[in-house]
Amino acid sequence: MPTPRCPHDHVLRFAAIFLILAASNLAISQEKRERTLDEVKIEAIHRAENGMYPLIGLDAGDVREAFASIHSTDKDEWAAGFMAVADRYMNEAKSIEKADPVKANADYIRAWRLYSFGRWPIPSSVGKQRSYEKAIEAFLAHARFWDPPLEIVRIPFEGKEIIGYMRLPKNAKGPIPLVIAVNGLDSRKEDLTESFAAILPYSIGFLAVDGPGTGQSPIKVSETAERSLSRVLDYLQTRPEVDKTRIAIHGVSWGAYWATKMAIVERSRLRGASAQSPPVDTFFQKDFLMNSLLGNREYLFDQVPALMAIFDNVKTIDEMADTLPRMSLVKQGLLGKPMAPMLIMAGVLDTQVPIEDIYLLLSKGDVPKTAWINPQGGHLGRQVKVWPDPAIFKQVIIPWLVHTLAPEPGNDAH
Repeated sequence: MPTPRCPHDHVLRFAAIFLILAASNLAISQEKRERTLDEVKIEAIHRAENGMYPLIGLDAGDVREAFASIHSTDKDEWAAGFMAVADRYMNEAKSIEKADPVKANADYIRAWRLYSFGRWPIPSSVGKQRSYEKAIEAFLAHARFWDPPLEIVRIPFEGKEIIGYMRLPKNAKGPIPLVIAVNGLDSRKEDLTESFAAILPYSIGFLAVDGPGTGQSPIKVSETAERSLSRVLDYLQTRPEVDKTRIAIHGVSWGAYWATKMAIVERSRLRGASAQSPPVDTFFQKDFLMNSLLGNREYLFDQVPALMAIFDNVKTIDEMADTLPRMSLVKQGLLGKPMAPMLIMAGVLDTQVPIEDIYLLLSKGDVPKTAWINPQGGHLGRQVKVWPDPAIFKQVIIPWLVHTLAPEPGNDAH
């Protein structure tokens, strides 16, 4: 005899299904949500201890000290916590600069990195903006110790100015090759200036600028914002020290997007372009925004708010989803056109820029490209302890740029 069915069985089944779906949605929402403040603190200290972005070069003890006074997600409280620790190093550096310049320089570097993290990822409040201004002040104090010196370049542009940092190799004979360096979403020209000191011994100079929408850039991101970088190229034509036939561009992440676009639209004026994890097409689609960028855990926190801030008048996720596709190099009809030679670096495990974009870029254009793809790498190809950012820079990027900017055979006059 069959067991009689409870009249409420269907209700129980639906309840069970609902609970399963609810649990599933909870897991998804937990996956997509930003880190809590406590989670940010734990992860940031871990990254500082392991030399991981965006805490490369920061002392874990300094980070712990700053966090001790941060008890909420208030942006000004965050900035104040890091400024308080940085101020101590900044004040000490100023007081001992003449007596102990080596220690003072080390203090300025420490202050700069702390101030910079105080405004991270973007200076989205009064306090974070103040921390950013102090970061620039500390960085330029550090740069006073350099030989060859740092030149602050100011290029008129559409009623405003492009501010860049230029360093030329010491005792260079004749016009020298040069790299234009462009930062990513949350790094700044100061970070690239520090890194690119490594290229000076190869008799190559550099000019670091903030990419559109970031740092001190005079314009926000748009389909035509590369015109600011074309203006930088125009400026370099006026510098007698620079070999106009040997200019390359380097970019990281969003900066890599601009480097890739410049390799197409300015190919006649560029010897080459190196690009770390350049967004190309899939990155700009709504699915990737919603499923990979929102609450991204490879990024420490607030990736999408930082992304929205580099555009004009983008205040909501829906506006971001409508705006991003216009930036696709496929949508703009550029991918597949003739381009300058490129070095393209990426990590297969990157959750911030899809590896599909890299493979698409590698397959387009008219000249062979050099690829450095790390199967175990994340964003920019970085891999903790194995391929940290400085190792990729010195072992992959610098050698390629040196090779690419070498004199043409039979043209050793330069």
